Amino acid sequence: MIAEKIQTARLLLSPLSEDDHLFIKELLNTEGWIKFIGNRNIHSEEDAIAYIQKIDANPATSYRTVTLKDTSETIGLITLIQRDYLDQPDIGFAFLPAHAGKGYAYEAAREVLAHVLEDDTSSVHAVVLPDNTSSVRLVEKLGLTFNKAISVGEEELHLYTITKN
Repeated sequence: MIAEKIQTARLLLSPLSEDDHLFIKELLNTEGWIKFIGNRNIHSEEDAIAYIQKIDANPATSYRTVTLKDTSETIGLITLIQRDYLDQPDIGFAFLPAHAGKGYAYEAAREVLAHVLEDDTSSVHAVVLPDNTSSVRLVEKLGLTFNKAISVGEEELHLYTITKN
């Protein structure tokens, strides 16, 4: 579906690997991840490796690390997940707080969207908590438009969609 590695002017996007376990441990314990995505109980390097193995074993998920080209620092994730309650993949993103607000999430997600919409995928969704205003702004800037409110479990989420031109 997507090339092994994707490059932008400032970023390198690569498939998640077990070598990324320290980054995953850090990212999944940030306030933003816990508040808007959920606590995954990643408290050790072993927990992080097991989490990555679970992600890699699931054919419905694709996680890409986002690394700064100039420093080789891993700063975020772009995800594509085929959720059982959606007809098309869901794009997601999470970045370390020190790298928020610098356009990295937009740059990386825009490139992934372009690759996904080039193939047979007719549309891509984003599922966002309504009070996650920074994610709402980003998905709208990426060209996704509000589709509808959906209930998943006990959560009320907003579904955004972009369709291939």
